[in-house]
Amino acid sequence: MALAAVLASGAVWVAQAPDGAARSADGGAGRPAGMATKPTVGTTAKPVRAPRVPGAPERVRIPALGVDAPILPVRAPDRTLVPPADPMRLGWWADGARPGERRGSVLVTGHTVHDGDGALDDLETLRSGERVSVRTDAGTVPYVVRRVEIYTKGGLARHAERLFSQDVAGRLVLITCEDWDGSRYLSNVVVTARPVR
Repeated sequence: MALAAVLASGAVWVAQAPDGAARSADGGAGRPAGMATKPTVGTTAKPVRAPRVPGAPERVRIPALGVDAPILPVRAPDRTLVPPADPMRLGWWADGARPGERRGSVLVTGHTVHDGDGALDDLETLRSGERVSVRTDAGTVPYVVRRVEIYTKGGLARHAERLFSQDVAGRLVLITCEDWDGSRYLSNVVVTARPVR
């Protein structure tokens, strides 16, 4: 099934039908209030902050990249999730899983800056087995990287349901843009990490 996918800056479109099947963002069935959704990549202008809730991620540390970045909870009105404008701050999809939960994807996204200064600029250089930790108000949840994948925008759309599923064992998914061609990003890098239990 086709999921909408486009562009550039770390934004994520959300699309899911009431029966739980993902639909395209431009022709899908929408979602009932309160239902978790599955995102795919898109673009929009401004992030929409969500209230901080117990167990929400506060910071992510990626020692191999020298990253220690704050995370802000964001929502996806009109099915579009946008990270904070500051590329050194990341956005957590507040309707997805929380760190440490046994089910679902903890989705964290951030803008990439083609000439540097973005927290996730070098995300594609992570390797399987490297560590990532997410701090919450309840403590720190350690993760180990399992997969680092780069998708074209269309490729990400085709795999979005699997990559961002909430019907999986608990995991962390980090996403940002990749492959700057001088005027736009052509791809996305997606890192999937499993909790260290």
